[in-house]
Amino acid sequence: MLPMGSYLKTMVRAVERIEQDLVALEEAITLVEKDFHNVYFNYLTLLGQIVRRQLMLVSYQVCTQGYPEAFLSLSFNQRQQLQQTLKQLGKKAEAQLLSSLEPSTNSSATPEEEPSEPTSEPSLFISESLQPTPQETSQSPELVKNEVTMPRELLEWQENLEDAIAQTLQEISVETNHTLQQEGIIPDKLPATALEAVTKAGSSGETSTGAANLLNLLIETKNEDDAEDSTLTRIVAINLRLSEIEFAESALTAGRNQIRTFVAKVSKLAREHRKIKRERAVAQAEAAWRSSWFED
Repeated sequence: MLPMGSYLKTMVRAVERIEQDLVALEEAITLVEKDFHNVYFNYLTLLGQIVRRQLMLVSYQVCTQGYPEAFLSLSFNQRQQLQQTLKQLGKKAEAQLLSSLEPSTNSSATPEEEPSEPTSEPSLFISESLQPTPQETSQSPELVKNEVTMPRELLEWQENLEDAIAQTLQEISVETNHTLQQEGIIPDKLPATALEAVTKAGSSGETSTGAANLLNLLIETKNEDDAEDSTLTRIVAINLRLSEIEFAESALTAGRNQIRTFVAKVSKLAREHRKIKRERAVAQAEAAWRSSWFED
């Protein structure tokens, strides 16, 4: 058996070695954290542009395929005003998606700094959008704090960010449907609150009926004067869903695969971090036990 003094020195060296391993691991965590943030910044930048484009596309489908007569009943000025309102909603969605990366940062676009219009060539647009300029990268909001963010905190941040993305898509869908209903496009037989509930229910489901990012439903509406009298009302409404948006855009699918890779990497780092901290606690406890022990 080693003398007590030699044993304590051995334990101190063991603790020091574990501390060095922990420092090296935390440095690796910091690098992964920065890369993870940049992956999401690129992803959300592209997602915002595509959502803005998709919102106009599905709005066009609602107005021309879903309710063409209602749209034609609007005057030229009303149609133009509706289109401008829909464009603003698209820009709002784009800004909200990017700002969800850093909730404390106000990323809303100003009139002088409106997001650029997507190109008419989808393949060119997508490939270029995945390569942000050095200026864009340097201006992206930083998640990294003065202290090392633990892997568990990074995974929680990622989960909260995904929730924020889904929430933004749902809110924009609801707001756009309300706008279309107020303008007389979507029938007012369905109360606004019911339309909102239908939209949220469709957003949370695994599948949707009809074209991508659209709800196409038959809703039974009751006659207030006759409880037994009811009619079926066809409702075509906007239902932006992340899975459907990603499925149609290969660049977003590639971005999602990058995110999955980083989640797996962070999860592995989290396991390693817990293991090393456990080893340090055991080594410190053994050293503390030996330091206070004396033979009778």
